[in-house]
Amino acid sequence: MSNPARTYHHAHHFPSAQDESEAAKLGMWVFLATEILLFSGLFMAYASYRYTHPEMFKTVHQLLDWKLGAVNTMVLIFSSLTMALSVRSAQLSKQGQTVGFLAITLVCGAAFLVVKYFEYSHKFHLGTLPGGGPLGHWNPDYAALTAEHGADFVAKLKSVESPHIFIGIYFLMTGLHGVHVIIGMLAITWALVRSMRGDFSSKYFFPVECVGLYWHLVDLIWIYLFPLLYLVG
Repeated sequence: MSNPARTYHHAHHFPSAQDESEAAKLGMWVFLATEILLFSGLFMAYASYRYTHPEMFKTVHQLLDWKLGAVNTMVLIFSSLTMALSVRSAQLSKQGQTVGFLAITLVCGAAFLVVKYFEYSHKFHLGTLPGGGPLGHWNPDYAALTAEHGADFVAKLKSVESPHIFIGIYFLMTGLHGVHVIIGMLAITWALVRSMRGDFSSKYFFPVECVGLYWHLVDLIWIYLFPLLYLVG
């Protein structure tokens, strides 16, 4: 079977393969701009509530484990490196390296989600969930929180107004980001399978490049989320 990368022909409505590549990358950049707009709205909501409830944010953010957040930050930064290396390997027609770096990036994405699973599970266990009022889900296990954070913290937590707002923002922003991580992992899997087939070479690599652009945006958004949520105090 011939290698598709060596026999690749650009679509008929493009004058050249380079024009097709540039159009694909331009389309990806436009798409990423819409993603930035989506998260910008959430960042504005965060800023608004942070301004009106400063003490609440400083108190409730202590329910988050900054160490786990830091681990996930390092995992995603490392995954950005391996993603960039996979693009470079595809540009140099190094199929084995492309496959290896894409696989490592995929493992990093899975590791990120595993850590996030443990974080979410802990919040469900403690009852520190979004929603207020009689029908809400904010129902902390204060005995467990006292054992974990101390009586002084629990007393302060009870005194602040609307603590569920911060938790709601946390779940909304990290949850939406997690969905993007899953989408990115699906795209990386697609690129990995095609790379294993030998579809990419120095003459045809822009699909890997577009997947890399998306993954870098996912990583960049987390770099903003980590200090805003975990280090706000």
